[in-house]
Amino acid sequence: MNELILELSEINPREFFGQQNENIDLLKKYFPKLKIVARGNKIKVYGDEELLDEFDKRFDMLTEHFIKYNKLDENTIERVLTSNGQSDYQSPEKSGETLVHGVSGRLIKAQTVNQRRLVDAAKKNDMVFAIGPAGTGKTYTGVALAVKALKEKQVRRIILTRPAVEAGENLGFLPGDLKEKLDPYMQPLYDALRDMIPSEKLEHFIDNGTIQIAPMAFMRGRTLDNAFVILDEAQNTTHAQMKMFLTRMGKNAKFLITGDPGQIDLPRRTISGLKEALLILNNVEGIEVIYLDDKDVIRHKLVKKVIDAYKTIEHQN
Repeated sequence: MNELILELSEINPREFFGQQNENIDLLKKYFPKLKIVARGNKIKVYGDEELLDEFDKRFDMLTEHFIKYNKLDENTIERVLTSNGQSDYQSPEKSGETLVHGVSGRLIKAQTVNQRRLVDAAKKNDMVFAIGPAGTGKTYTGVALAVKALKEKQVRRIILTRPAVEAGENLGFLPGDLKEKLDPYMQPLYDALRDMIPSEKLEHFIDNGTIQIAPMAFMRGRTLDNAFVILDEAQNTTHAQMKMFLTRMGKNAKFLITGDPGQIDLPRRTISGLKEALLILNNVEGIEVIYLDDKDVIRHKLVKKVIDAYKTIEHQN
């Protein structure tokens, strides 16, 4: 049996190995045919020469990433171990900077490679599509970008909208006027804003129209200029709604469209405006599409497993 000895010279082994060697456990999961032993600042690996060469290459990629970012988490390890090269797991240099100093001193920044790519895409383009499953931070990162633009006076207002299509539920039975009916549906947008703007200031912004949260029907006939506009849950738009929304773009506007094509709640045989837009706008200059995946999920680690489990069923149907 061949042996490979790797030594960590510029890195704190405890930080690199993770709590209770959880990062080493991940390495063992991805290299089940190798025996991996971590002691002190050394890792000894036993197995076939070809596998040891692959392990050595991936380990170098991990140490380079750690030295550069001083951080190693489960998402990064998975990306490094399954990637074809650095472009799959490294992101633009400045895209990891703090976007917003949130409530209670919270630093809000893009946390994963694809979230950082989303930040970079929004800097370079006036229209960006962020596509991916639940929990990947599409909306949250988008709201942070919008708040940053407002604070830096790049725009005068933030407009957040969603198509009012219920995910298997009926809004009609809810008590109250239209706003009271729709507020629970818009809750994820309010939740993100409350993390980033103190409540009194947020209420003031909403009252004076600096921040507007409304269903898509309210966009018709408007020209949205000097604004950062987010269309959330865009997979539930129809052809007509998506075309109407995209043509509202005015001067000095940023448009971010988020959605998950795997969670469409439209009636059968209705084409998703998001799916259609991704096809026809694919090569339009000034528009960029960023795809996020289950490695960008930053909710509870079980969410990844749930997404994987449903993927298996959905691929069978």
